[in-house]
Amino acid sequence: MSESAVAAIVGHDIEVETLAQVAERLGVPRTRVSQMIKQGQLLGVREDDRWVVPSAFLVPDGVVKGLPGTIQVLRDGGYADGEILRWLFTDDESLPGMPIEALRSDRGREVKRRAQAMAF
Repeated sequence: MSESAVAAIVGHDIEVETLAQVAERLGVPRTRVSQMIKQGQLLGVREDDRWVVPSAFLVPDGVVKGLPGTIQVLRDGGYADGEILRWLFTDDESLPGMPIEALRSDRGREVKRRAQAMAF
């Protein structure tokens, strides 16, 4: 079995959802999820003939608070989506843990500060 596209980027397996699954969870049309990816509110990865989004980017009532702003800061700093995805799922001893875990546990300010420092 070959490595998934997401695992190739982040270095380990993570749970993902298709755009249709994300749309159902968020209660929006699939086209809206595609638009959210284009606008940087979410990151998606092309896997074979479909797009997938890491499940960790979603909470019961929507997208993880602080994720869109973090993505935007890093994009503005010249980072490609794959690099942003890798960074979000890489352990950072100064947090501690992965930036996505910090965002999920309402430590977005710390994550955003690190993203701003990386972008400049």
